Amino acid sequence: MNLPRAGARLQILLGHLGQPSAPAIVAQPVSGLASPASFHPEQFQYTLDNNVLSLEQRKFYEENGFLVIKNLVSDDDIQRFRAEFERICREEVKPPGIVIMRDVALAKQDYMLSDRIVSKIQDFQEDEELFRYCLLPEILKYVECFTGPNIMALHGMLINKPPDVGKKTSRHPLHQDLHYFPFRPSNLIVCAWTAMEHIDRNNGCLVVLPGTHKGTLKPHAYPKWEAISCHFGSSDCQFIDVSGTSQENIAKEVVEMAEKKYGFQGVMDFKDTWMFRSRLVKGERINI
Repeated sequence: MNLPRAGARLQILLGHLGQPSAPAIVAQPVSGLASPASFHPEQFQYTLDNNVLSLEQRKFYEENGFLVIKNLVSDDDIQRFRAEFERICREEVKPPGIVIMRDVALAKQDYMLSDRIVSKIQDFQEDEELFRYCLLPEILKYVECFTGPNIMALHGMLINKPPDVGKKTSRHPLHQDLHYFPFRPSNLIVCAWTAMEHIDRNNGCLVVLPGTHKGTLKPHAYPKWEAISCHFGSSDCQFIDVSGTSQENIAKEVVEMAEKKYGFQGVMDFKDTWMFRSRLVKGERINI
């Protein structure tokens, strides 16, 4: 672990501790023109002025809340990320702070350590090889269109989709990412998601409900069931109090997990948990 960086995050955390206390799904194309409504630069709420995105791309994102940039990450990089993921699954490397989530239908069975039983890894900010994804210039070039020049990597994930064993445990329910984030404004937060193999509806592709970025935050709960990505945000974002909101339940769950993991029993809050998982990738760290 980078000790100076970890120490700095710990000092921030200790400072906090010392203070008082959807409609039916319809398939949509992933590219195309936005609605014919008239747009002017001053009307864009979700992208910033620069020379990277075209006017049509900004219109499309404004209406739909996503963009598809094909072949952005090289095959060589994807193979390196895949190899590192497999090493983590085999426990050949053990990055500090990383969370390894195993398929619940297989975790208790006598399977050899492999990518067959791991469904997801999270918080890979201390794994220098996987974190390279968050530092790729071709990724940050587009991220800056949404966050501005001061960019924090807030949450890294690599989601694995091995063949389902018949228990439907490989399913990943629809959700709003903002439900898990105790910071705002939401229009300075974006996720970069890259498929690491060919995907389609038959093998588990990413699904988006166009336009839901403009709606309200919905209550979330776990469903009654038995690609590498990173969320980025501007360091200008501010932490918010989620007490009494639909995010309160996930805040309690995340805090309980973090206290168990880091040993701060009964003293952490939701925003404290983000001090350990966020990392500056460009510009200056201002707030978060």
